[in-house]
Amino acid sequence: MTSASGAPFVLYGRAWCHLCEDMRAALEPIAARHGKAIEWVDIDEDPLLEARYDERVPVLTLDGVELCQYRIDPRAVYAALGVREA
Repeated sequence: MTSASGAPFVLYGRAWCHLCEDMRAALEPIAARHGKAIEWVDIDEDPLLEARYDERVPVLTLDGVELCQYRIDPRAVYAALGVREA
């Protein structure tokens, strides 16, 4: 079973953030396997997002729910998708 929502993963980060690049690289095969898009949001382009996330990036969300920050948590990602880890 996959997530009923067609909502994409939303990855909040910064252009110069190596942890953000690492999380995106780890997420891409999971998202592709489950037909999910990844929406990248650079928090430095929005003062409200910068104030909210600042040094906590990267932060990964799905359907508005924060799944993980700093490093990908595969269990949380698969649980949000409603599937067992593959």
